[in-house]
Amino acid sequence: MVMETLSAEDLLGPLNEFEAKHAPDALYVRGDKNILRQGARVSIVGSRKATPFGLARARKLAAMLAERNIVVVSGLAEGIDTAAHTAAMEHGGKTIAVIGTPIDQVYPKQNRGLQEQIGQEHLLISQFAPGMPIQKKNFPMRNRTMALISDATVIVEASDSSGSLSQGWEALRLGRALFITKALTEDSEISWTKEMLDHGAKVLSDETVQDFLDCLPERTEMEFDVALPF
Repeated sequence: MVMETLSAEDLLGPLNEFEAKHAPDALYVRGDKNILRQGARVSIVGSRKATPFGLARARKLAAMLAERNIVVVSGLAEGIDTAAHTAAMEHGGKTIAVIGTPIDQVYPKQNRGLQEQIGQEHLLISQFAPGMPIQKKNFPMRNRTMALISDATVIVEASDSSGSLSQGWEALRLGRALFITKALTEDSEISWTKEMLDHGAKVLSDETVQDFLDCLPERTEMEFDVALPF
């Protein structure tokens, strides 16, 4: 499938001043752009070196969202991201991968097949032009873009140094819903959860899952306007 180059507003619609602040000048996309119009979008993010419990939670959440026609967004990294993308597809849902590399490159290498499948059957987005080098700073930049694309973000599992925290803070800055799994809030070895909760994040548990679903916007399915400058 051919790559297209769009502005953030071409892809997402008009941006307010807070959204425009960190929005990329250009987005490079492959796949079905109409996925952006087919339902609420939720980012599932977390550790690359996830525990079995974290992976299970990511899969459970992605499956639940897919079964409700909610689009699962993640970053195609190993661990939580891979579990989220895979579970969404296995349960008949749609997924968007926002990657920290140009579309013509793959990281991690073991996700080459998954990246190709998402680019062919779902939606692949990068803010990095083809041929650009892969740099460490790309990944927190990618996380800010994921927060922009998503109606809500869920952090499933993350240490105090995790790149997922940059997405959490950006979601809060944008006024998007941010949820943190209950297991994380009960982990005495990490300190970031309390600060995010103090700034408006909420706990995601079996008891609060309906509140989480209720906070998501309804989005009527519609096709992209053929007049847009693609």
